[in-house]
Amino acid sequence: MASLTIRKLDDAVKTYLRLRSARNRRSVEEEVRVILRELIEGREEPLTPFAVPPEASPAPATLRPGAVPEASVTLIIGGGIAAFKSLDLIRRLKERRIEVRCVLTKAATQFVTPLSVSALSHERVYTDLFDPQSEFDAGHIRLARDCDLIVVAPATADLMAKMAGGHADDLASAILLATNRKVLLAPAMNPLMWNNAATRRNVAQLQRDGVLLIGPNSGEMAEAGEAGIGRMSEAIEIANAAEKLLRPPLPRPLAGKRVLITAGPTHEPIDPVRYIANRSSGKQGFAIAAAAQAAGAEVILVSGPVDLDDPGGVKVTRVESARQMLEQVQAALPADIAIFAAAVADWRVANEGEQKLKKTSAGMPPLQLVENPDILATISKLTEKRPPLVIGFAAETEHLIDNAKTKLARKGCDWIVANDVSPASGVMGGDRNTVHLISKNAENNGEITVDSWPVMTKEQVAIELVAHIAKSVTAKSADKPLEPAS
Repeated sequence: MASLTIRKLDDAVKTYLRLRSARNRRSVEEEVRVILRELIEGREEPLTPFAVPPEASPAPATLRPGAVPEASVTLIIGGGIAAFKSLDLIRRLKERRIEVRCVLTKAATQFVTPLSVSALSHERVYTDLFDPQSEFDAGHIRLARDCDLIVVAPATADLMAKMAGGHADDLASAILLATNRKVLLAPAMNPLMWNNAATRRNVAQLQRDGVLLIGPNSGEMAEAGEAGIGRMSEAIEIANAAEKLLRPPLPRPLAGKRVLITAGPTHEPIDPVRYIANRSSGKQGFAIAAAAQAAGAEVILVSGPVDLDDPGGVKVTRVESARQMLEQVQAALPADIAIFAAAVADWRVANEGEQKLKKTSAGMPPLQLVENPDILATISKLTEKRPPLVIGFAAETEHLIDNAKTKLARKGCDWIVANDVSPASGVMGGDRNTVHLISKNAENNGEITVDSWPVMTKEQVAIELVAHIAKSVTAKSADKPLEPAS
């Protein structure tokens, strides 16, 4: 099931889902999946629709490495001609996987309608401080804190004056006074209003209070013949600024490192139209390549035939067979880290048919199989150009841990990432994975240790694996034993 669509929910259930997903830092869809999983496992939590979650701290809750929450913004739209840009801003934020709930001031409704804002945000729009449908659960408090960031666009001179003075006589100003989240203002007003001494005092006070500003820009005003500083920043500028606040640049612990990764299946030809293959989608290897690139590494990805787009900033070489993959892997050496996530076919046909094999009265033509080169073992046992850290994958359908431990010893690699690929697991071709990181403990006479991870998306597995690698590389550079971080 790729996505969930649930219709005809009453308001109580919607409120419960919204509050619970916000508390757990998940999207509503992911929260529904978790609830279904809990119901199946017989450990559901009581459905208390209006139980307000514990008051959030200013900083997002700490997550297990690899968990990437969907960000959320409360967008306050002030009353000014620039309010029309807020419609584009909603679209730009949603393009960045940022959920948007909108609040309109009374003046803003003269420029944009709640209906148009709701249609773009796919959320109810809030306008009234004394709305009985939201204030039963302290709606202005929820809107102030049940988000990761508050954006005010346009931020009018009047609204900034209210903020600077601590007023709370409407929904927008009450939210801004009650929030413990960062606030990003996008001022928009006539140049004379922007340069007025009162506005300058208010802006200075807001900046001292920790409020962030973007713009205003210089340009022509809505009024004929008026120009100067006062134009609201463009929607894409505000969206970019919001995204940087919500998702600050990740640390780059693998900067200066060269990472070699294999992914996907291999196709071993039988004749010009047939081949031996497996069901590997390449998603896990591609996710690892993207995570390593985000961590600052130079990444070389050697991929078998997959239907996936190349990760940004990654050098990708496409191959078909195991022999081609080994050739490209050897050509990519030296590397600091090698991760062999590809599901390489163990066997190939000894004599590939030059023409399509035909059915005959004698039955199926005999196919003599020969063993393919073992890429992981070949690289692990190099005496020259062996990467300091070699990681293999063990895709098993039974006796997962035992087979993975055997593979670790037989192949000569440093770590094995073991996962169950039996049909019931849904791992092959799916979007989630459950893995076990197996390694030798250098501090305990080479004892093999197993670190089992919970079910995660393949992107989360990739991020966590890269985090373990980064810690081990740091430890190695400090003359500590090379072993995975626990």
